[in-house]
Amino acid sequence: MLRIRIIGDNILREKAEEVTEIDDQLKHLIDEMIETMHESDGIGLAAPQIGISKRLLVTDVSPVESGNSPMAFINPVILESSGEIELEEGCLSIPGVREIVTRPEEILLKYQSVTGEEKTEKFTGWMSRVLQHEIDHLDGVLFIDHLGTVKRKLILSNLAV
Repeated sequence: MLRIRIIGDNILREKAEEVTEIDDQLKHLIDEMIETMHESDGIGLAAPQIGISKRLLVTDVSPVESGNSPMAFINPVILESSGEIELEEGCLSIPGVREIVTRPEEILLKYQSVTGEEKTEKFTGWMSRVLQHEIDHLDGVLFIDHLGTVKRKLILSNLAV
């Protein structure tokens, strides 16, 4: 299992670098990330959370939305978003903290698959939520950054970060 970086680690605040080569090493990393996500009871994990500055994330929303399986997204970009929904979020990099976050309900996402194929797909529900949360990680943004200033400061002071 890979070590998950916790809030306060500088890599969580950096913009991740684009993936330029999809090779066996990257595919092995994806498998390790999925294993780490599952062992940590997560439904999403971004490469910066394991200390790697790459635009790569994995998801598996099957615990909250049936009919899904683990997926990897390489160099994801949100092209469009619509709607608005409030849901509770947590983060493997901020253990013990859960808060209501408002995000778009639906996104149109461009990304590369593990085979290198460019895809453009619409996502709704939990998958949309998790993708937005993990893409934030690729840009150095944490879910608490979407909260009001007072609430964010209170959380940070309780975490002693």
